Amino acid sequence: MRNKLVVTLTTVRGSRQYTLNQVARVLVPAFLLMAVLSFFISNALLVKTSDDLAVLAEDHQALSDQYESILGTQQLYVSELNALSTTLETLQEENLRMGEVNESLDQSLSGLESMLGLPASETYTPKQAEVLKATAAQRLFLLHSIPNGVPIQGTRISDRFGMRVNPVSRKKGMHNGIDFAANRGTPVYTTADGIVEFSGRQSGFGKVVIVQHNFGFKTYYAHLDQLNVKAGDLVAKGDLVAHSGNSGRSTGPHLHYEVRRLYSAIDPEPFLNWNIANFDGLFEKVENMEWAALFDVICKGQFHAATNCRQRGQGGDLALRSN
Repeated sequence: MRNKLVVTLTTVRGSRQYTLNQVARVLVPAFLLMAVLSFFISNALLVKTSDDLAVLAEDHQALSDQYESILGTQQLYVSELNALSTTLETLQEENLRMGEVNESLDQSLSGLESMLGLPASETYTPKQAEVLKATAAQRLFLLHSIPNGVPIQGTRISDRFGMRVNPVSRKKGMHNGIDFAANRGTPVYTTADGIVEFSGRQSGFGKVVIVQHNFGFKTYYAHLDQLNVKAGDLVAKGDLVAHSGNSGRSTGPHLHYEVRRLYSAIDPEPFLNWNIANFDGLFEKVENMEWAALFDVICKGQFHAATNCRQRGQGGDLALRSN
C-alpha cells in the first residue's frame, strides 16, 4: 500500500475510498497545481486586459473629444466661408447695382434735361446734378399742387369755358368750366393734391365734389352720380373722388369741371395738357394770373433751403440757381 494513494470521500450516505496508484499520485497534484497557476495567471491577464481596456476607453474618449473639437472647428470654418461667400456675392450684386444706378442716374439726368428743356450735357458736377434734380422736384411739386391733367378718361369735351347759350334755360350766360360727355358711372379723378371742401348736393350742380388745393386753387366736379369722398378727406392727384352722372340742371350724362383761384373761375383747358414736358406752356397761355407773386411764395417756402429761385418775366418760367 506504500505505492498507493487512498482518497476517502465522506458524504451523508457514508464514506467511500478510492485507491490511486503511484502515477496518479503524481499527476493529480500536478494537475491541481496547474489549475491553481492557471487561475492566478488568468486573473492577472484579466486585470491587465481590464486596465488595457480602460486605457483604450480613455484614448477613445480623448479621440472622440478631439474629433468633436475638429468637427466644430471645421463647421466654424465652413460657416465663416459661407458668410464670406455671401458677403462676396452681396458686394458683387451691390457693385452691379451701383453700376446700374449710375447708368440709370445718367439716363435720368438726360431725361431731366429733356423734360426741363435744357441743352444736353455729357457730365454734371454733383452740385449741378443736385440743382437739376431740385428743379425737377420743384416742378413736380407744382404739378401736384396746381390742378392739371384731365379728371375723366376716354371722353371728349362737349362744351367749353366762356359765354354760351345755356342748354337748360336757353339764355346766354357765362359757362365757368368745361363739360366732358361721359356715360353715367365713369370714374372721376382729382387733378391735384388737396382736401375735400364739400361733397354733396348743390343747387344747379346736383351732386358735386369741391376740392381745395394749394395756392388758392379749387376744382369742381359736378352733375355726379356717385360720391366717393366726404368733406375733410385728404386726396392726392389721381385719386378717385366720384362717378359721373346726370344730377342737377343737366340735359344728359356728363362731367362739369371747373378750376377756380381765389373764387375766380379760370379756363380749365390750358391746365388739361400741362405737364413737366411743357411746364412753361401754361404760364404763356394763362396770362391773367400773377405767376411772379406765386413763384415768390414758392421760392421763399418749399425750396428756399436748397436753392435760390428767380423768375424770368411776369408770366415766364421758374428757374433755379445753386447757392
